[in-house]
Amino acid sequence: MLQVLVGYTLDAGVDIRWLVMSGDQEFFTVTKRMHNRLHGMPGDGGPLGAAEARKYRSVTDSSAASVLERVRSGDVVLLHDPQTAGLVPRLADAGARVIWRCHIGRETANDWTEEAWWFLRPFLEASAAYVFSLREYVPEWIDAGKVSVIPPSIDPFSPKNQDLPDEKVFDILRRIGVLAVDEGGDADTSFVRRDGRLGRVERHASILAGEGPLLDPSDRLVLQVSRWDRLKDMAGVMEGFVSRVGGRVDAHLALVGPSAAEVQDDPEGAEVVGECVAAWEGLPAQARRRVHLVTLPMEDVDENAAMVNALQRHATVIVQKSLAEGFGLTVAEGMWKSKAVVASAVGGIAKQIEPGTGVLLEDPADLDAFGDTLASLLERPDEIARLGQRARRHVLDGYVGDMHLIRYAKLIQSVAPG
Repeated sequence: MLQVLVGYTLDAGVDIRWLVMSGDQEFFTVTKRMHNRLHGMPGDGGPLGAAEARKYRSVTDSSAASVLERVRSGDVVLLHDPQTAGLVPRLADAGARVIWRCHIGRETANDWTEEAWWFLRPFLEASAAYVFSLREYVPEWIDAGKVSVIPPSIDPFSPKNQDLPDEKVFDILRRIGVLAVDEGGDADTSFVRRDGRLGRVERHASILAGEGPLLDPSDRLVLQVSRWDRLKDMAGVMEGFVSRVGGRVDAHLALVGPSAAEVQDDPEGAEVVGECVAAWEGLPAQARRRVHLVTLPMEDVDENAAMVNALQRHATVIVQKSLAEGFGLTVAEGMWKSKAVVASAVGGIAKQIEPGTGVLLEDPADLDAFGDTLASLLERPDEIARLGQRARRHVLDGYVGDMHLIRYAKLIQSVAPG
């Protein structure tokens, strides 16, 4: 999302730059704890107390010193998510107009969300404005007059969303190891990078779990692409698929995420991968042949995005069965590709899928209902096609980058001095 927004802003002649924070494992453990609790979940159950605040402050103060080398009084600084909240006081004291942007949250507060906001509030109170993806995520102590609601967006021309012909989709999936190799003809795995240069998919996926022959292009595929996060409930997707779809519909399931070793700010990722592999190993042999756990390399983010693009375009149905979700742009990405999407009615997902543009699960924890919904949809290819057509039009109307930029321009104009 930021890649395209920064690029368009530069093309408009605005001096803009994108900085990325760094941190150590202890810092990311604290921020992951906040992430889970803002979703209303306990996460690892650890504290958010004085010791955690000291660690958080030490890392964000160090980052603030680096940012202040590039920021002048009167500049507008847009900070994203809990990791950056600790920068607000230092930047505001230096005369910057700070906007804090929160992509995550929970529609109804509970003890966990209250604890996370208690931790963050002292850092955030100096913000000139706040941006949330949903109005329901805004805590009561924030001045409503300083709040803007701006949903995220996709870039139709990015490597993750650009159009790919079917044969190129097949070639990319063969290259990464998801489809059986076709010995005839030359493979075309090219795609257009964000900077306009031509790229090529060269790396391979890692098939963590899967038996029997690789997928055939004619196989029906149910796909969930997400981080290895317990809130994404990859194991629940597997269980619901195996118990209710297997034996009723001839289809495969692929659960796809990034290489956990290459996502440094999510210390739970490797644990979730291990849990999913263990669950797969406990399946009957026939079910194991239909379920595939895949990780994608992250060394080249454009190449990774092209792999995701090909997988989503090949899927018959795309799933996002999150237990909690800030917004969930994988839903809009799938809808943009004219796919039928089955997703939980939580967070921003419920805002993206309107009646007739996809299927919402009222209770994401009800695995039997999820599996039955999925099986019923797979039995109706005409309905899959109708949903996909409506879904693409819906995303075009509300979730592409031009509307996003217009909303940000109005916000920045309101806080910029003079």
